[in-house]
Amino acid sequence: MNQFKPKYITFDCYGTLTNFQMGPTARKVFADRIRPEQMEAFLADFTAYRLDGVLGDWKPFRDVVRNSIERTCRKWKLQYRDDEALQFYNAVPTWGPHPDVPAGLSKVANEIPLVILSNASNDQIHHNVAKLGAPFAHVFTAEDAQAYKPRLRAFEYVIDQLGCAPEEMMHVSSSFRYDHMPARDLHYGARVFVARGHEPSLMPHYATHEIKDIGGLSALVGL
Repeated sequence: MNQFKPKYITFDCYGTLTNFQMGPTARKVFADRIRPEQMEAFLADFTAYRLDGVLGDWKPFRDVVRNSIERTCRKWKLQYRDDEALQFYNAVPTWGPHPDVPAGLSKVANEIPLVILSNASNDQIHHNVAKLGAPFAHVFTAEDAQAYKPRLRAFEYVIDQLGCAPEEMMHVSSSFRYDHMPARDLHYGARVFVARGHEPSLMPHYATHEIKDIGGLSALVGL
């Protein structure tokens, strides 16, 4: 295993560190209108519209959530209800970390500064970060950058704020589509895929390492 000790480790938050609950929430909200055998297809459309919704100019994350649910409902010929969309948005700050995260982060937090780059809004993210059980040197959001991942502008904002070349940094994420593809394009020195199961592995082209959980991170940086 090739070790690499970066100046900073940057992380995706939702899905990688925080247990992302959009799918389970949708299963509950739409249980009375989507048949069980159709639910996976419904969730796949919801996922696709969320990604499509962050590829243009920045807009508040509340609007991203609303628009993705509205478009999914339109495709499935369901009535869109704004109060349901707000249930998704309001739930985000309540989500906690995956079980492996606090101990895994604590192994490296005292040796290497930890940084978050998240597609969340500023009124959400700090509630989630407080539950992660480790100190973060910086927390950056799409709202700060005025751009969502996977746009390069979001990553460039963090690079500029840290004053560090991407070749000197490690990026950790469970998503190739949002994180590892742009991190590769920007030549991050190391790119660590956390195999959470919600995206297939595209190793070795887009990531340099794969771990099953955050507990495997310390070995990659020689700690």
